[in-house]
Amino acid sequence: MFSNLSIPLDIPDVRVLDIKMNKKGDYIITVESTLEGTTCHQCGREISQFHSRDRAITLRHLPILGHRVYLRLQPKRYECPYCSTKKHKKISTQQLTWYKPKSPHTKAYEEQVLFQLINSTIQDVALKEGLGYEAVVGIVNRHVATQVEWSQFDRLEVIGLDEVALKKGRSDYVVIVTARLRDGQVKVLAVLPNREKETVKAFLARIPTRLQRTIETVCTDMWKAYINAAKEVLGEAVVVVDRYHVAKKYRDCADTVRKQELRRLKAELPEAEYDTIKGTMWPYRKNQADLNPSEADLLDRLFQYSPSSKLAYDFREELTAIFETKLTKAQASTAIKEWRHDVESSELICFDPFLTTLDTHLDEITNYFLHRDSSGFVEGLNNKLKVLKRRCYGLLNLDHLFQRLFLDLEGYALFA
Repeated sequence: MFSNLSIPLDIPDVRVLDIKMNKKGDYIITVESTLEGTTCHQCGREISQFHSRDRAITLRHLPILGHRVYLRLQPKRYECPYCSTKKHKKISTQQLTWYKPKSPHTKAYEEQVLFQLINSTIQDVALKEGLGYEAVVGIVNRHVATQVEWSQFDRLEVIGLDEVALKKGRSDYVVIVTARLRDGQVKVLAVLPNREKETVKAFLARIPTRLQRTIETVCTDMWKAYINAAKEVLGEAVVVVDRYHVAKKYRDCADTVRKQELRRLKAELPEAEYDTIKGTMWPYRKNQADLNPSEADLLDRLFQYSPSSKLAYDFREELTAIFETKLTKAQASTAIKEWRHDVESSELICFDPFLTTLDTHLDEITNYFLHRDSSGFVEGLNNKLKVLKRRCYGLLNLDHLFQRLFLDLEGYALFA
C-alpha cells in the first residue's frame, strides 16, 4: 500500500510550496511562478525588475481523487524602467498562460466544465460542479465565441439555409446557416434572428470574399427569401431546392387522395368489409420496394376499392424513381416534364399544388442532379437543435444558441 502518491498538476512554470486540506475535504495547493519577468502593459516591452507580489488569488483546478482542488497564487509584479518616472512607477502584474485574468478557475478546469456541458444543460453542470449558473455562463462566454470565426475555413463548398421555430407552434423562426465541408464535417455558421430576405442577404454579404468564391452549392427549401438572397449575393453558386422538401410536397399530394378515398369508403362499405382495408396509412407512405408481403397485400385490397389511390401512389413512385436515377440536369428536367404531362392527362387533381411548385422552382429542383447535393446535413443539425431546445427548456438568446450548437458540434474535438 502506497503511503505517498504523486499526481501532476499539469500546469507549466509553477512550483508547489504547500498542500493543505480544509474542513470540507478540499485540497488547497499553494504555488508560485518559476518564470521571471513579464510584459509591460503600457509599452509592451519585456521587463524583469521585480517590484512586489500582488494579493493572493485562489483558482479552482481539476479535482484529485474526487476532492476539489484550489490553487493559491500571489502573482509577481514588475516595474517598467521605460515607462516609470520618479513620481509614478509603472507596475505590471505577471500573466501566466494557465488561467485568464479575472477568472476564478484555471483554463484546464474551465475546459472540463465545457466538456461536461456537451449534450447537457447549464443547470445540470452547475449542480454537479457546485457552481453558480452565471459562473458556468461566464465559462462559456470566455471560451466560445458568439459568431463564426472565418479564419478557420479555407473553403465552404456547400452551405445550407433552413429555419427552426424557437417556440412551440411554428412561430419565432430563426434561420440556421450551416456548411458541409469537403471532409464531411458540418459547421454552424450563424443563427439569424428571422428569415427575411434582407437579413439573410446581409449575412451572406458578410462572408469574406475569398470564401464566397468557394461556395459551390446553396441548399435550401422553397422559401423565396433564401433563394433570392443567395442568387443576389452568391451569383456563381448553384441554388438547390432540397430534395427532401420536394418529396414531402408530392408525397403529401398522394396521401391526400388516400385520406379522401378512405373517408368515402368508410361511408359506403359495410363495417366488416371496411375493416379489411384499415391500417393502410403507413404502408401507403412507404416506397414500394420497402413493403413487406402483408403490407403489399393490404395495399392491394385498398387499390381494388380505390383505383385513384393506386394511380396517385404509382405517380408518386415514378417521380421518386426519377430522383433515384443518375440523370443529368437536362435528362431530369425532361423526365419530370413527361411525368407532369402524364399527371395532367389523368383524372387526378391532387398534384395540382405540386405542379404549381414545378412552375416556380423547376430549375432549382433539377439543380439537384448536378452534384446530388441536398439539405440532409441541415436537417440533421436541426434535429440536434430541437433536442437542445427540449433539453434546455427553450433557448431564446441567439448568441447563447449559437454557442451551444457550436459546443455540441465541436466540443468533443476541442475539450475531450
